[in-house]
Amino acid sequence: MERNERKRALILINAYDEQAGVIHQSSRLKEEFDGLGVEADVRRNDGFFVCVDGNGAIRSKLSEYDFCVYLDKDKYTSQMLQKYGMRLFNSHEAIQACDDKMMTSILLAGNGVPMPKTMAGLLCYNYDGEVKKSSLDIVERDLGYPLIFKKCYGSLGKGVIKVDDREQLESVANKYKGVPHLYQQYISASHGKDIRVIVVGGKAVAGMLRKSRGDFRSNIELGGVGEKLELPQAVIDLSEKVAKLLNLDYCGVDILIGDNEYYVCEVNSNAFFKGIENVTKINVAKEYAEYIYNMMYK
Repeated sequence: MERNERKRALILINAYDEQAGVIHQSSRLKEEFDGLGVEADVRRNDGFFVCVDGNGAIRSKLSEYDFCVYLDKDKYTSQMLQKYGMRLFNSHEAIQACDDKMMTSILLAGNGVPMPKTMAGLLCYNYDGEVKKSSLDIVERDLGYPLIFKKCYGSLGKGVIKVDDREQLESVANKYKGVPHLYQQYISASHGKDIRVIVVGGKAVAGMLRKSRGDFRSNIELGGVGEKLELPQAVIDLSEKVAKLLNLDYCGVDILIGDNEYYVCEVNSNAFFKGIENVTKINVAKEYAEYIYNMMYK
């Protein structure tokens, strides 16, 4: 693109999401893009902007934009936009790799990434059926108690349950049998705390220790607090490796603290950065905007 050409960015957010983190994320990115001379529009994904037309071609109403910072998780819109030819940050494939927690574990497996032992929950298409006790015997035997139950789709700690005994295991297994889910080893040394690392363009740019005020989950959105942390080199290396393996332009990597090792817990392709900016005083929005600017215009 010529230097004197008009530069335009689309920041696309979910049609219905009113979370403060989403609004802050999009407005801060717009502010940083504007400062770089890129006209950025924040729009909700509510206009049926792309579709498959009657001739079987992808049609888009967003062709005036050079690229899109995709802050939604609507996989149909992201795939159509990308197939139409728009550059997405993150890519459709990278977002999908993080959106499904079980898929994240599968894609990272075999690459020397330490993770808690994880078992895919059995999907039930018959809502009158009952989860077999023999299946739960395997979960109980292989993971022990407590163990972690997670819905495969969800963020901000929602859908994550610490299961302490057989009665609770049978309850959650039957309650969520029709929902994609997983069972995971509980890392007791990391109870109520973890490390959040923001990776931009393959480089760890900010990190903090998150601590709960009473929950086993450390999410700030659930009342946890962040503390400034000098990231150990092992955590930096692990976070950057994960981002590279999943082809992420931007992500938040959540790392559990074991007795003698760090474990990747989850990877968030649209990790909120307000909390970590407040704790570290690092302008994550600027880091991300400048990375995208250099990718698109340099």
